[in-house]
Amino acid sequence: MAETMKNEEVSPLAAASSPEAEAFRKEILRVGRKLWERQYVDGNGGNISVRLGSSYVLCTPTMLSKGDLEHADICLSDLDGNILAGVRSRTSELLLHLEIYKANPQARAVVHCHPPYATAFAATGSTPPNGLITEYELFIGPAAVAPYETPGTKAFAETVLPFVMDHNTILLTNHGIVCWADTATHAEWLVEIFETCCKTYLLAQQIGKPLTFIPESKMREILALKQRLGFPDARLHDVTLQAEGISAKLERLVEQVLARLEERY
Repeated sequence: MAETMKNEEVSPLAAASSPEAEAFRKEILRVGRKLWERQYVDGNGGNISVRLGSSYVLCTPTMLSKGDLEHADICLSDLDGNILAGVRSRTSELLLHLEIYKANPQARAVVHCHPPYATAFAATGSTPPNGLITEYELFIGPAAVAPYETPGTKAFAETVLPFVMDHNTILLTNHGIVCWADTATHAEWLVEIFETCCKTYLLAQQIGKPLTFIPESKMREILALKQRLGFPDARLHDVTLQAEGISAKLERLVEQVLARLEERY
């Protein structure tokens, strides 16, 4: 069914009842539960979506806690935000997700939420400095900051467009964070990595000693590995990198980080 939906028109009913859609619903429920358990969402806040073939999107509904999601709550939408299947109304912030999908074909899932440390940075219109934490540099790199607009509006959705090709993590000023990836699980990983970076940076400042930054030569190794893995980073436009310089130690670190994340889920 996955290949069929990629290559030819499929009816909304067929798409919504496909094995691929069923698997995505289960993943959305798991991700929603993680966001709620980690206190990255409160009340009915946050939303999750996944591309389904080339024409459809599965998304969370409005006015429902991400910790209470059930299978039947997940909506099927087209790329214009019209609900085609499901018993609930879609989130108004689906427009944000759709702009990301339309602008960047690599984005197959989007997670938007309000983790406290990341949102604290969003309230200041700033991000943690780069060059401090390897995982942050490798999986995210410089996060972008989109200007404030009223949530749920088309203007709000369009604030991310200047950034979505080179940044998989975007702070929404006075609001929260949005991350895109190839799966909803991986998008949630980005949220967690960024939130941990924000928290660690603030804790490090309280120690009262100068911060130690990753040496430039080692940063180039990280960027070279990032380029090879196909992760977005605006800095890759500014430098010519040779993947041959990647150290075996850094390769092992990436493997360890991925294994640790897999074990947690």
